[in-house]
Amino acid sequence: MASYSFVTIWKIDAPIETVFGAIQDSLAWPSWWPQVPTVTELSKGDERGIGGVRRYVFKGKLQYTLAFDLRVDTIEAPTKLGGTASGELAGTGLWTLTADAPGLTTVRYDWNVRTTRWWMNLLTPLAKGVFRSNHDYVMSGGLEGLTGLLGVKAISVRQT
Repeated sequence: MASYSFVTIWKIDAPIETVFGAIQDSLAWPSWWPQVPTVTELSKGDERGIGGVRRYVFKGKLQYTLAFDLRVDTIEAPTKLGGTASGELAGTGLWTLTADAPGLTTVRYDWNVRTTRWWMNLLTPLAKGVFRSNHDYVMSGGLEGLTGLLGVKAISVRQT
């Protein structure tokens, strides 16, 4: 399996609680994140959502979709939200939010995954840069959708 580590950082002109709420409500992502056609709740988890599982389908600019289940293992409102993925991607994702000033939030997303699709693993030596570019495209769409949803502007974006 091929491994990938992506870090995306958004600076958004919105309060941390508002940004956290929109990210945590992933069932609503398809309404504002064009690259996420479906999110399905498979189990709710405990009263806070820990242990809950949702199936995510992402569609980038390439001609394929990726589906994976994510089990929530971290909720520390309004600063951390994370889980463990299984399916066509396996690994961990962690959203970390910080309030830089009143009404200004930095969002960092760490996505450390392995591909499980045979054809992706086969193409990795040739296509790793293409897969990274596709990830960046998906995350840029998320930022654009989130700022549109909140009616605010993005201050900056960085992806590594």
